[in-house]
Amino acid sequence: MQTMRLKLLGATVLSLGLLGAACANTSPGGGPGDGSTGGSTGTGGIPHPTGADQVVLRIESGGGFIPIEYSLTSMPIVSLFGDGLAITSGAQIEIYPGPALPASDQARLSADAIQLLLQAAIDVGLDTDRTYTDMGSVAIADAATTTFTLVVDGQTHTTAVYALGELGPKPETMSADEYQARMDLLAFETKATDLSWLPDGSVTDQGTYRPSGVRVFSGEYRPDDARTEPAIEWPFTPGLATFGDPVDSGPIGMRCGAVTGDAAATLLPLAEEANQLTPWTSDGVRYGLLFRPLLPDESGC
Repeated sequence: MQTMRLKLLGATVLSLGLLGAACANTSPGGGPGDGSTGGSTGTGGIPHPTGADQVVLRIESGGGFIPIEYSLTSMPIVSLFGDGLAITSGAQIEIYPGPALPASDQARLSADAIQLLLQAAIDVGLDTDRTYTDMGSVAIADAATTTFTLVVDGQTHTTAVYALGELGPKPETMSADEYQARMDLLAFETKATDLSWLPDGSVTDQGTYRPSGVRVFSGEYRPDDARTEPAIEWPFTPGLATFGDPVDSGPIGMRCGAVTGDAAATLLPLAEEANQLTPWTSDGVRYGLLFRPLLPDESGC
């Protein structure tokens, strides 16, 4: 058993059948709690934050009729940071039980590539605040809402779109302007996730995203009676009984904490070996754990 100092942070969490939680992100305009922005990269370019922990563009999806486990561990669709690092939600393997760690990919955009992507965002109106969340105009129930966040010229702009990508022909209840805006935003989401349209050599360092920290949600272990999974021992002291902070709105005994630094370097290889049904043992007790890699602008739960 390895003893080391863990960074334990609380969580505000929604109900989860196994664990139950909902994680809060930090301010997208800068580092944790920091709304500052840096200058532009390149003369005459679009000014944007330049810090490695400052979000320039983020696209994320939330809500709708989806399993809480997925909502808890899912990554934003795209996160572009001021140093050009772009982190995207990777392809999820459709096996049961799924991997304990959700897949995520990364790439590095040059200064010119950042400018091209920001201009594409501005061209579809993401430099203004808009909301397309009227369920009546869409006539679709239980769908997710896609939120675009763009930080340029020292301002943070958000656009929220309910049921983006789920429309066929224009509904009679929707205006032509809204329908066109939705189609433009859907096309931009594709451009932001498939960077092949950018100039050759402007996208480098492509591969799997390796986080420096991870959120850990612990709760009562609930096995699948049809399967037997080998257990993994929790490698730290304190044990899981006192790890993190209790979650007020979740089941009794549920906790949430973050593991970073040297401790993350110990835990992440174990989590890569685990799946979503792996029991984690601590002081003779089995626990169920869920993991969510931390992004550069995030800390804690």
